Amino acid sequence: MAGNGEGGGALKGYRVLDLAQGGYGICGRILGDLGAEVIRVERPGGDSDRDIGPYYGDIPDPGKSLFWFHFNANKKGITLNFKTQDGRSLLKKLVETADFLVESFQPGYLEELGLGYQQLREVNPRL
Repeated sequence: MAGNGEGGGALKGYRVLDLAQGGYGICGRILGDLGAEVIRVERPGGDSDRDIGPYYGDIPDPGKSLFWFHFNANKKGITLNFKTQDGRSLLKKLVETADFLVESFQPGYLEELGLGYQQLREVNPRL
């Protein structure tokens, strides 16, 4: 598999910001498998997906969640608290260079934080 924009693939040269959780992480996984550079944005302390088993060695540990590893293969990672002003500013800087943003929050949640689709399109009209 190509992944992370390295090697070939139909989506080589594209950058994806992945904020999706749960099974929705499959979208970023597929984009990474197709050659896009996918940056997984996690909250401080790690996403709740890390608490979903099964676990490597059957030892419950956020660092050993096979669920998380499966849905986050072919992705780079960053920890970012976009509930803070600094975190929102950093996410907007990442958006400047992104082609796609994948998220799975309740409708309106990101808009309340100033990070909704229309707000981010002002930062990057290609998004």
